[in-house]
Amino acid sequence: MYNLVDAELLIKRAHKEVYKCDDCIIKIFESTYAKSDIFNEALNTVRVEETGLAVPRVKEVTEIEGKWALVTEYNEGVTLEKLMKEHPERLEEYMEQFVDLQIEIHGRQSSLLRRLKGKLTRQINSLKIIDATTRYELLARLEGMPKHKKLCHGDYNPSNVLVTEDGSFKVIDWAHATQGNASADAAMTYLLFALKDQEKADLYLRLYCKKSDTARQYVQKWIPIVAASQLTKDNELEKEFLMKWIDVMDFE
Repeated sequence: MYNLVDAELLIKRAHKEVYKCDDCIIKIFESTYAKSDIFNEALNTVRVEETGLAVPRVKEVTEIEGKWALVTEYNEGVTLEKLMKEHPERLEEYMEQFVDLQIEIHGRQSSLLRRLKGKLTRQINSLKIIDATTRYELLARLEGMPKHKKLCHGDYNPSNVLVTEDGSFKVIDWAHATQGNASADAAMTYLLFALKDQEKADLYLRLYCKKSDTARQYVQKWIPIVAASQLTKDNELEKEFLMKWIDVMDFE
């Protein structure tokens, strides 16, 4: 049994709290959070671990104080996001490491993960905040994109990259992992940067396209699609920004 009395609260969000307890990380979900999503996150993480990537090992899914919890191993370290903030003079160096790691992720495959195209299709179809014509155009663009089976994180940003004491990297939070097109994953990362800092977003995209030998225009074609998927999170602070990305991109 896990004792949260002496545990350290690391993150508190609307639907979950994350604690450090002894040698593990405990993510406790509110009762309104879908039980199937919790088990799916655990399963995703195990499947990613089986690809050989360095990720925190899942210990168990259990109930704590009447709420479902996901327990993973604890790794001592600091996030890449924190390092970027504390050492702005090393931003490009950190961003290169960040991009190299994402390209390594995209080089792996896990055939049992959900397909990204199917997930994006469901998300776009569920969006009533945009009109039917726009949904149709987004789905048509998605259908025309090449189908790949690369491992995609789905929420790849510096806060989800842990730099351990020995300088190695571990990628955390695989709740949104899928198999699909790497450039869609890169487009999502670009948006996540742009929500906070456009200069970092531009630096990221420049380095990603150079290192992966991908045309910038190809990644940009994915941006309206992933912006629509991000809208399904119903974050009022992001809504105006994401709607602009859907509106300004042409659908030729």
